[in-house]
Amino acid sequence: MQRKILEFANLLRQSGLRVSVAEAIDAFQALDELSLDDRDVFRDALRASLVKRGDDIATYDQLFDLYWSGFYDNLKNAFDSATGSLAEQGIDVQQLLEQIRQMLESGQLPEGEMDLGDLARALLTGDLNQLEQMIRAAASQAGAARIENMLQIGFFSRRTMEQLGAENAAGELRDLAARLRAAGMGDAEAEAIGKLADRFFEALRQSVRDYMDRELQTRNFDYMERFRREALFEKSFYSLTEEEIARMREVVNRLAQRIKNVMSIRKRRLKRGKLDLHTMLRRNAGHGGLPFELVFKERRKDRPKLVILCDVSSSVANVSRFMLQFVYSLQECFTKIRAFVFVAELGEVTQTFHDHEVSKAIEEALEGGGVINVYTRSNFGMAFHTFWRDFLSAVDAKTTVLVLGDARNNYNDPKAWCLRDIHNKAKNVIWLNPESPSAWGFGDSVMDKYLPFTTLAEECRNLRQLSRIVDRLVL
Repeated sequence: MQRKILEFANLLRQSGLRVSVAEAIDAFQALDELSLDDRDVFRDALRASLVKRGDDIATYDQLFDLYWSGFYDNLKNAFDSATGSLAEQGIDVQQLLEQIRQMLESGQLPEGEMDLGDLARALLTGDLNQLEQMIRAAASQAGAARIENMLQIGFFSRRTMEQLGAENAAGELRDLAARLRAAGMGDAEAEAIGKLADRFFEALRQSVRDYMDRELQTRNFDYMERFRREALFEKSFYSLTEEEIARMREVVNRLAQRIKNVMSIRKRRLKRGKLDLHTMLRRNAGHGGLPFELVFKERRKDRPKLVILCDVSSSVANVSRFMLQFVYSLQECFTKIRAFVFVAELGEVTQTFHDHEVSKAIEEALEGGGVINVYTRSNFGMAFHTFWRDFLSAVDAKTTVLVLGDARNNYNDPKAWCLRDIHNKAKNVIWLNPESPSAWGFGDSVMDKYLPFTTLAEECRNLRQLSRIVDRLVL
């Protein structure tokens, strides 16, 4: 057991968790005091000993399930499915196996003809514990610990089947059916044994492939997680499933935390600027002019104000969701954030974010925050005119105005002059458009009318593009 725990601790380290030797020893001591019969107690004892940070719990739980359990259940499901398909054909598998056992024990077969290999016997008797041990041993001999990517699953599965001698075992079971027929078993029963051999061989093949898939996830968990995260970064917001939206929230939070960490490091570096020669010489006058005390000029980087104008029409709802979550995860990076939502009418939802947790606030904002009608047709010109009339005073030379929308204006007056006046007062006007630039200005898109009054206009349809733009905002 200690060897297994050490191997599990190594897997945690490979996946980015910090596990010391002392913590592995703590796990040994904890398990000496607890019963290993209760799976939940076992998992919690290892977690308490090996995991330091709350952010690592999800990774730990997934690796625990992959390493300590699950394969036997997969094996059982595969063989239950095999016997179930025969039961649907009217074959009583248990009765058939019992009949074979009785014929073998009664000596109805000629001596020497009923010898079966270990694998064939394990398949015939349904000894899943023995099968699991044989698959693990064969996989080890096949070098499955070296598996690195999904393209190798088929290769290592074939090598493991060869190490098991699976083809020979299947042949032995088919030969057994022929011998049992010759010994007096009915044709229907003998044919059923042949079908049983085929189904068991297929169940074995599928189980070996499942084992390789689990081995890949276990040995390369960090790589697989990074691969899935990279895929999410590139996937369009438009095509996210509900499950991916939930996972994306976690990715957004991690990315926001990374940006905040980078900002913190840069601010520390900015505190020390160039040598202030004049002040340094004055302060060191008492030392005969020798510069014992170095004086540097202070460098300050002002945090910008941010005003968000967010289109919450159904066509850009997912983009708006992640943009708002990203920006509000970075609140300390800005002096002040004011948020406005619009479809045609425009309303402020800044207070909504002050009063609620960010996820709930975003959902309320996407529904108009109770201040606008979201069930109408887009009219950017109307929204910009409302902002120009009622909120232009919120914009000054330190303000970055962030507009998120597709600029599909349903052939209404774009009132581009309103954005011009906003641009003239603001430090920057940045427009994020989920449509490709090749579509800007075509149909009812008025993006070409707004482009001259933007500091930066970028396509933003996935998380990678969004993070790159936020980097420009805060760094």
